[in-house]
Amino acid sequence: MSSASRITSVDEVPEETTFLFRVQPVDGDEQKEAILVRDDEGIISWLNYCQHYTHIKLDKGSGAELRNGEVVCTNHGAYFEVDSGRCSFGPCEGAFLNEIDIEVEDGEVYLVDVDYEFVGIGEIETADDDLGSKSNYKF
Repeated sequence: MSSASRITSVDEVPEETTFLFRVQPVDGDEQKEAILVRDDEGIISWLNYCQHYTHIKLDKGSGAELRNGEVVCTNHGAYFEVDSGRCSFGPCEGAFLNEIDIEVEDGEVYLVDVDYEFVGIGEIETADDDLGSKSNYKF
């Protein structure tokens, strides 16, 4: 695998939460965030956005909450199955998270999705003067 597509080592992906990274769509669209999550089979990756309101992030920079094999959207109370991305409870029940193709080789996690390029780990940086609310409510 190319070192440019290496996201992290398997050991760095937490068992109790998510691992956040950034991708750039190859079509030139804006950067997006994605998460790595452990499941019974290994590691899977999803775009980091709730399917109820797709601008709401599941992992807000400190790891998304996991409960009983599901990723929790703390904004809406939606639950997404780690292995399938299906919303099993909440306002977007039946919707699916958008999967990002990854591979694990020799203890390393690589981005192999042809629609994205790896940018870096962590959340998308915003301007220092961006003091906008992270809430769903507008004031």
